[in-house]
Amino acid sequence: MRKKQDTYYEKVEKSSSFRQLMKEKKAFLIPSIIFFMIFYFSLPVLAVYTDLLTGQVIGEITWAWVLAVAQFIMTWTLCILYVKKAARFDKLADKVIEENEEKGRVSL
Repeated sequence: MRKKQDTYYEKVEKSSSFRQLMKEKKAFLIPSIIFFMIFYFSLPVLAVYTDLLTGQVIGEITWAWVLAVAQFIMTWTLCILYVKKAARFDKLADKVIEENEEKGRVSL
């Protein structure tokens, strides 16, 4: 029985630079997504099932308003962090391409 030859992607996938890229992306994205989902769904869950957000902070401003505004700030912050991290990911992706072009695995 003949062994199936790896496709270009399978060869690239086995490279150390590609594994490094994926490791760094996962290390940033998974915690960010988990944090975002918990923070995002906290407002509707707390508003519907508890009375925590009905307390007044300053004057007529309740905790619901504070959490709602904090969600905008959190979204902007995550976007800014991702844009900064994406520059690093782009450099790693370029390294993957260069490494695999040198080995004749891919031509982009």
